[in-house]
Amino acid sequence: MLQITWLGHGSFHLRAESGETVLIDPWFDNPKFPKDFAIDRVDTILVTHGHFDHIASVRSLAARFDPMVVGIYEVATWLESKGVKKTIGMNKGGTAHVGTFSATMTHALHSSSIVDDDGRAIYAGEAAGYVIGTPDGRRAYFAGDTAVFGDMKLIAELYSPELAFLPIGDLYTMGPKEAALACRMIGAKKVIPMHWGTFPPLVGRPDQLAELIRDVPETTVWPLEPGVTVSW
Repeated sequence: MLQITWLGHGSFHLRAESGETVLIDPWFDNPKFPKDFAIDRVDTILVTHGHFDHIASVRSLAARFDPMVVGIYEVATWLESKGVKKTIGMNKGGTAHVGTFSATMTHALHSSSIVDDDGRAIYAGEAAGYVIGTPDGRRAYFAGDTAVFGDMKLIAELYSPELAFLPIGDLYTMGPKEAALACRMIGAKKVIPMHWGTFPPLVGRPDQLAELIRDVPETTVWPLEPGVTVSW
């Protein structure tokens, strides 16, 4: 069993039965962050790309908990330069083993840059997603910020994820129409929508996605509330 908590926007908290904890794309200043949610342990942080709304809380969390931080090579190198002590810089197609979890980096269609402390935008490699292997042997696909792309079929063929986290907000990522096609290609039993509702321009909603895949009974849209922990 895995406990999953949406922390708003693209940020998630995963906890295994052992207590081992993985954070994905932590941005704790996002408007949907549940202010009463306590972070008491972080073993691993997975970063999909360099935009502020996906890495803004990494450095403070690294200083507090000393986790392993996983990201594409350029993001990991930048974080090291800012004092993050434990990083794994990797690239697409590779797998990092972190505690009892694994993280296989996948493709994503999105930009990636980091605004440095002096205000300069610097190159941050490419955006990515992850196939996350859980301690009990299941797989979840975390798409990160992305448009739909045909090679999602390869992700399904290679890894057969049972759960998918897909952005649906539109404007900066795919919206419900594109996410519906992604659902059809990936074939996961459950889909958790993310990257929606944070700001007015992110207009996509879970009920829109659910309506668009009514004819796909094997896939269920699983909308979460920020701060409410569910079990998978």
